[in-house]
Amino acid sequence: MPKYDLQDPTDLDIMRAQFNMLSHEDFEEYIEIGEANNISYKKIKVLKSSSRKAGIAKYLSPKVIAWVLDIIEALDEIDEDDEYEEEYEEELE
Repeated sequence: MPKYDLQDPTDLDIMRAQFNMLSHEDFEEYIEIGEANNISYKKIKVLKSSSRKAGIAKYLSPKVIAWVLDIIEALDEIDEDDEYEEEYEEELE
């Protein structure tokens, strides 16, 4: 994920747009992945609170939006790794 400048209005608009593209179902999936991989309680908590604001980023601070996007990127990488490992194990069988 690119490093966003929280003072730049263009970067803030990009971050809000990315956050607004996430649905409540997307957040539920990320929360499940996070809980399965034992990420910290604070990260799970911020995902759960952000899921209530899914699609309406204007009610969240830029720092929280940036944090949520970072968490989601990390969870995407974990999920991709898990999928790759499952495919590799299936090939071995």
